[in-house]
Amino acid sequence: MIRIDEIWLSTQPLDMRAGMDIVMAQVVRAFGYIKPHCAYLFCNKRGHRMKVLVHDGLGIWLCARRLEQGKFHWAQVHQGESMAISPEQLQALIQGLPWQRIGRQQVVTML
Repeated sequence: MIRIDEIWLSTQPLDMRAGMDIVMAQVVRAFGYIKPHCAYLFCNKRGHRMKVLVHDGLGIWLCARRLEQGKFHWAQVHQGESMAISPEQLQALIQGLPWQRIGRQQVVTML
């Protein structure tokens, strides 16, 4: 099992023809570094393909996913930004489901 402590989503589209070295360079450009036990997610412009780069502490994994129908519900943040997501949000995202409201803490601070 690959240990993943943090999951980071990039809003910059990625050319899905990109191989390991190009994706690693894109991670460094978007996030500043490649941290061990972190997953970095990228989507293509059409929104139906995703690549995930994971540093497992010993080496780098590059995974790809394609939806046969529909699109990934990608983050609606300003271009050039990135955001962290939870494992539950990742599970919904890779299935093509809306994930933005999953995992939010429902904390009451005032009565």
